Amino acid sequence: MPTYNNDQTLEQVIESILPYTDDLIVVNDGATDNTANILGKFTGQIQGITHEENQGKGIALRNGFKYALEQGYEYAITIDSDGQHFADDFSSFLQEIDDNPNTLVIGARNMTQENVPGKSSFGNKFSNFWFWVDTGIKLTDTQSGFRLYPIKAMQGTRYITSRFEFEVEVIVKAAWRGIEVKNIPIKVHYEPGKKRISHFKPAKDFTRISILNTWFFILALIYYIPKRFILSLTRENIRKFLKKHLFNKEEPVRTKVFSIGFGVFMSIFPVWGYQMIIGVAISHLLKLNKALVLVAANISLPPFIPFIIFGSYKLGGLFMENPKNNLLFSSGISFENIKDNLFQYLVGAVVLSVIMGTFASVVTWLYFLIKGSNEHEKENSITSH
Repeated sequence: MPTYNNDQTLEQVIESILPYTDDLIVVNDGATDNTANILGKFTGQIQGITHEENQGKGIALRNGFKYALEQGYEYAITIDSDGQHFADDFSSFLQEIDDNPNTLVIGARNMTQENVPGKSSFGNKFSNFWFWVDTGIKLTDTQSGFRLYPIKAMQGTRYITSRFEFEVEVIVKAAWRGIEVKNIPIKVHYEPGKKRISHFKPAKDFTRISILNTWFFILALIYYIPKRFILSLTRENIRKFLKKHLFNKEEPVRTKVFSIGFGVFMSIFPVWGYQMIIGVAISHLLKLNKALVLVAANISLPPFIPFIIFGSYKLGGLFMENPKNNLLFSSGISFENIKDNLFQYLVGAVVLSVIMGTFASVVTWLYFLIKGSNEHEKENSITSH
């Protein structure tokens, strides 16, 4: 339990936990209130780590995990000291160790109940969205501090954050390492009419979290989303996907044709880093099949990117009065050189995206045309017999 200047609730929370465990580690993160005296009351009942100065919740948790590993623990359940959680939910987390070993479990609060601060609900939805973008995993609560960490399975992971954003970093990196991350329902208490003590600084901490999410999104686009896509290409998954999205008889053929063509178009169109977001937004407005759009857009996987860029650059030269042939800047790097090469690439990329998108649409349309013709012949053959 990391704690910082929560002396109004700290003693009550510790007393509520002790009936459930003798293995309570409290990290005093440089508290300047009565925290030290309160912890002194529980000498012999709890284990303690003290930071002389406040270092942030992330460092407190990381040092707590390190200490727990040194003591031989394989799991750590974390709980906040502000009194919003109920200790009797410990049993649910302990059950998860037996049912789903080596799983990172986050207690999911009911954020729609009375007295939940509006900013907490918004922040949770914001965090849930970016966690889904980065990992492909949908959770209902990614900010709850009541969690079960498989700390032994997490060993070797390098962390870069020190404050509240650590709780985002740790679950994203766990998911990227293949550790299952899931929610279980827990109770939560927000006392009506009472201002809850929070050390979250909206401007500074939200900025830190936003920077972290931006960095994770870049990594996800470059590596983790393509990796997730490739790993999903099992025979069974492909069969299910095609049956659901491509061979769905309730969806018009034209929708499938335009969806695949638009996906290929977006994969080449020169808006690197924003192709998926823009593609999904436009496909929603045009009522296209978003799943087909996203799959078709994945032709811009890292192995193909150099070929797409080179092809775009060469194609762009056909539309230039003085085409460039020094993509690698063999004649030296200058502002004019970069500008000319970039413009030639952009022109070529736009043209190539239109050509390939049209080609993909035509091929898809021909496929359904031939498939429909064959099915019609089979029906006639059966009728004649």
